[in-house]
Amino acid sequence: MTAAFQGLPMEMQPGRVSPMGASVRDGGVNFAVFSEHAHAIEVCVFDTEGQRELRRYALHGPDDGVWHGFLPGVGPGLVYGLRAHGPYEPERGHRYNARKLLLDPCAQEIVGRFGWRAEHHGYCVGDPEGPRSFDTRDNAPHALKARVPTPLSGPNPRSNAPHHATESLVIYEVHVKGFTQQHPGVPEALRGTYAGLAHPAAIAHLKTLGVTAVELLPVHYAIDEPHLADKGLRNYWGYNTLGFFAPDPRWAHAKDPSAVRDEFRAMVHALHAAGLEVLLDVVYNHTPEGNEFGPTLSFRGLDNACWYHLLADDRSRSENLTGCGNTLNCHHPRVAQFVLDSLRFWVQEMGVDGFRFDLAPVLGRGDRGYSPNAAFFTALRQDPVLAGVHLIAEPWDAGPNGYQVGHFPGRFLEWNDKYRDAVRSYWLGAGASRGEFARRLTGSSDVFHHGLRRPTASVNFVACHDGFTLNDVVSYARKHNHANGEDNRDGRDGELAANFGVEGPTDDPLVRQRRERVRRAMLATLAFSQGTPMINAGDELANTQGGNNNAYCQDNATTWLDWRHAPTDLLAFVSRCFELRAQEPLLRHPRWFIGMAEGAMQATVHWLTPAGTEMQGHDWHTDAQKAFACWMHTGAKSRPRLLLLFNPEPNNTPFTLVHGPWNLLIDSAGVLHPGEVPTGLPLVVPAHGLVLLKNDHPEI
Repeated sequence: MTAAFQGLPMEMQPGRVSPMGASVRDGGVNFAVFSEHAHAIEVCVFDTEGQRELRRYALHGPDDGVWHGFLPGVGPGLVYGLRAHGPYEPERGHRYNARKLLLDPCAQEIVGRFGWRAEHHGYCVGDPEGPRSFDTRDNAPHALKARVPTPLSGPNPRSNAPHHATESLVIYEVHVKGFTQQHPGVPEALRGTYAGLAHPAAIAHLKTLGVTAVELLPVHYAIDEPHLADKGLRNYWGYNTLGFFAPDPRWAHAKDPSAVRDEFRAMVHALHAAGLEVLLDVVYNHTPEGNEFGPTLSFRGLDNACWYHLLADDRSRSENLTGCGNTLNCHHPRVAQFVLDSLRFWVQEMGVDGFRFDLAPVLGRGDRGYSPNAAFFTALRQDPVLAGVHLIAEPWDAGPNGYQVGHFPGRFLEWNDKYRDAVRSYWLGAGASRGEFARRLTGSSDVFHHGLRRPTASVNFVACHDGFTLNDVVSYARKHNHANGEDNRDGRDGELAANFGVEGPTDDPLVRQRRERVRRAMLATLAFSQGTPMINAGDELANTQGGNNNAYCQDNATTWLDWRHAPTDLLAFVSRCFELRAQEPLLRHPRWFIGMAEGAMQATVHWLTPAGTEMQGHDWHTDAQKAFACWMHTGAKSRPRLLLLFNPEPNNTPFTLVHGPWNLLIDSAGVLHPGEVPTGLPLVVPAHGLVLLKNDHPEI
């Protein structure tokens, strides 16, 4: 990398309008920046440390809203920022302030260390006029800068991508740092990093567990919110993206931005080599610039009126559809282009295999609210690069009609909180009926069985990063978020959980046994349900967050997985459950079950009472008994059949087995032993237990 840039050219030549950002070509660097309302945009070149501004260059244009220029004689390593000149008219949504150095939205390498300062705001903080005032201080010495990226090195991480079919996906939602920060098998220097996640000891656990894809909590370049900085806390989860083309250096062993990028690519390549796909949790719904009282860091200074949704009756104010202050306007063609460019970058250059979109309805919001036929979704589904990757929606946001579960288009998968709530409620004894539980077990047909959608559209989970860990679901009846510094006001109130008589850890053997059984039953249900299972990292290790159900700002032992005290028997049990899922096609059937007569070749499901009789209408609605059975087969008598027995009751329950003989594959309570089950006798299923049986030789 060039140590300094001497003899910089005097003027910027006209450039190309694509690609956006800074790109090396023809012995120089091309710049392209979108702004529909700016009067002029300058590229400001700095020394390699980003401290001294060396020269300013005016970009040419605009051409269709794109400002462009070519700077000959420079290359990778050039450090720069942007200044946008234009109207400062908050009432019209314009907040141009050329005294504020702006980060290129397409920066692939970001240099500097961000700290919250009043100079980062386009208005005078504390002024009675508020955001309508104008701040004349230059923030350049303290602003983050972009650096022209160095050429990519190492193997192409897409070259060995495994490409799992959707029905074979078993997703592991995990934080890069939290997974390995305390892992004894990962070298200390690599713990908490991309390189640590790629270490053989980390990969060995994922393979043992039986997952086929890791879903990484946000790894885009993020900054901490000011209220966290004031408290000395960090945004550990990372849902506050500023750099949508740059991996977050906080989770890297390397220090230089180009080396951070190479480390991320090497991690993806190593995971691919192990047969694991890599999915990213991405945040294209808001930015750290916040509402109208927030700073001017990038998008706001380039074109606030285009990049963000603004209130129709007061364009000086941001429309807060995210609960985070602002909302990216993906309805605008250039903003949609930016998101698509970013997604393609992470697939083509960084090697990832899919995305989970945080607050995904924002992507489909236009002037009339959310639409599954929004232009962004159409462009996404037609994109030749993105057409082959996994797409997962968090199907709710904070805006009007923000709950859109089941209403995403095409091959989108969706987080299904109806599944989470029904499974928890059923096994915790909190009131879920057998009918509700059965619907969730078989893919939530009431939500997803329309159009051409399949059961795999339902991403099933019983716990995730947002809320209690599964261990805490069965150990706490209320949240304990005091460490977050908000007097326990943050996080979800009334989250569905139960402590079984004791709040938090206990030595009571009966309470511990019931917690363990309920936890295992929920994990087995997750493994054996139709749909796409997602495991919350650490739930297979009985990981706890001490009852904190909103640990987004806890970068400490609260959120780091505790490997040394993990019960090995629980890991073995969960691994066995997902091994059975992989072995038995009926447990991951990609089509909807039907309830038709024998002889059909489609997968069929029957619901039985513990007495072995077909469930009738009144059976589904009674509260007198919750235990029941699910019998799955293909209709052909010579094909294997599976029988699931569910007993959430506090007492053992006898089941009459029909259509035998049966072999017991697994008992979640750990009381019954695998093997052939005697015919003619009821099978007593332990309290809070799930049993899976198989008939390998049904009658012909």
